[in-house]
Amino acid sequence: MELTIEWLSGNYIELLGAILGIAYIFFSIRQNILTWPVGLLTSALYVWVFFFSSLYAEMGLQIYYVFISLYGWYEWLHGSSSGKSEPLKVSRLIFRLGAILSIISLALFVLLWVILKNYTDSNVPMADALATALSIVATWMLARKILEHWLIWIFVDLFSIGLFLYKELYPTVILFVVYTIMAVVGYIEWKKELAGEKVIDQAVEN
Repeated sequence: MELTIEWLSGNYIELLGAILGIAYIFFSIRQNILTWPVGLLTSALYVWVFFFSSLYAEMGLQIYYVFISLYGWYEWLHGSSSGKSEPLKVSRLIFRLGAILSIISLALFVLLWVILKNYTDSNVPMADALATALSIVATWMLARKILEHWLIWIFVDLFSIGLFLYKELYPTVILFVVYTIMAVVGYIEWKKELAGEKVIDQAVEN
């Protein structure tokens, strides 16, 4: 019992971040606007966690999440492609945008890898850079409600489980196991909604 209390007292910020992180994904699946304020708070907590774990790219990613949360908050409320101030709908990734995002992901990965390898004491620069680069792109896609962002998250979450095990961030490992499962659920649910919207659109056209 004493060991449990001692562990909780030393890791309560990480544990709270993990709990809020699960809520964040739940709200994302439901396309609830609370996704963004909860995500903002989660990210603020994880800036602290990753700083003291020497995961500097992950820490920088959380800072990015704080700002992208504000962007996503606005986009989900007013970012409809119709030109009107309407809630954003789920869409598919088109080839041209996919190619652009792939190039951006590669460029971010190389840049972060070089920085982490040469200018920090990180002992996992390549892994940290890869997870961070893909997460930056996936979060922007979430802000735009692009279905395929869930596929990127499934890969990133599985990859990150190994990284956080190595870093002994056990509450975060549990969080990312849950993230992986919820990302699969999110992809299925968003795909169903997109199919439903197409049926409605076709009915309206006919």
